[in-house]
Amino acid sequence: MKLTADQFEEIIIYFTTSIHKKNTEEGVLWDLAKNCIAKLGFVDCVIYLVDHQTRELIQMAAYGPKNPKDYEIYKPVNISIGQGITGTVAQTGEAEIIPETNKDPRYITDDEIRFSEICVPIVANEEILGVIDCEHPEKNYYTQQHLRILKAIASICGIKLNQIRTENIIKTEQEKLLKVQSEMVDLKLKAFQSQMNPHFVFNTLNAIQYFITSDEKVKALNYLSVFSKLIRYYLKNFEKESIFLSDEIDMLNWYLKLQKLRYDNRFEYTISMKSTLNTEATIPVFVIQTLLENIIEFIIFSNKGSSKVKIMFEIYDKHVEVTVIFNFETSDNLKTNYLPEYRSQISKWQDQIRMLNKVKNYKIVKKVIFKTLRTKEIIGGKVKL
Repeated sequence: MKLTADQFEEIIIYFTTSIHKKNTEEGVLWDLAKNCIAKLGFVDCVIYLVDHQTRELIQMAAYGPKNPKDYEIYKPVNISIGQGITGTVAQTGEAEIIPETNKDPRYITDDEIRFSEICVPIVANEEILGVIDCEHPEKNYYTQQHLRILKAIASICGIKLNQIRTENIIKTEQEKLLKVQSEMVDLKLKAFQSQMNPHFVFNTLNAIQYFITSDEKVKALNYLSVFSKLIRYYLKNFEKESIFLSDEIDMLNWYLKLQKLRYDNRFEYTISMKSTLNTEATIPVFVIQTLLENIIEFIIFSNKGSSKVKIMFEIYDKHVEVTVIFNFETSDNLKTNYLPEYRSQISKWQDQIRMLNKVKNYKIVKKVIFKTLRTKEIIGGKVKL
């Protein structure tokens, strides 16, 4: 029976409204298959989606004999793109009506032989997403009107599937971004906690207290001033992403001075800066200090003698180059106040660089070289950023 224009429009509106309410690909496809039977009077409908990796059509939804109950498909089959009638439609993107399947050598029998078939591609943004495949036991059953209706429905379905996939991609990317941002915050908190580590704070305060009790008040006030500057710097710049290099160098001087005090002058350090162009360069906050903290803890843990740390900054037009060279002497007699639990709590500088490159799209490149003896014992190294 041929549909009137009003009936045609009513069917399209119904499909549009019904499909629009679905929020998943599965929901859209099963709803489409069911309504092809209920609203169009078909007896069989199978919806395929294209798997571009395997280059196959996957049966995703069905209504009629292929759907005995609920959301189950009876003996689901996969069809290679280009194989059979549905595979050809998936390959060409052209809808087809087969009036007599027994005369078409491409016809593939699924659950049973039927004599008419209509196949319409589901397309969005010029990409074939799937195929609507309907069969009927009567020859010459499907008409051009059926074809026009299915093409309109397939277009609506393609738009909805594309919308769902786009929303899923956005949701996935947002979840990834939130996860990375959370990791970045955790890393920053860990770096801050490392900088405010009780061992570092208490040992520094104990050293200052020692100078006070030893009547070295000038030295005590000097170190107390440095300590307060460092704490203010941490609190002021914790939420910042970058900072002037000159400010960071001031902080490093304060930090290394206190670390040197904490470890009884077990190491010497120098900081130098060579500027060729940019005198107001900025760098990510806390990265250099975290690197130095790792190096200092490494050399204090690894050596039993004195150490030297040399930090050099070279400023270029679009980047800052940082080189840290460290070396130490070995001795079996020197005792240390090194605390392994402190080392376990400090933030790993490699993690910071990895996250900054990932989240902020920085291009920080690291190069680490260790200086060893013939016994493979490490006696120094160089880190370059």
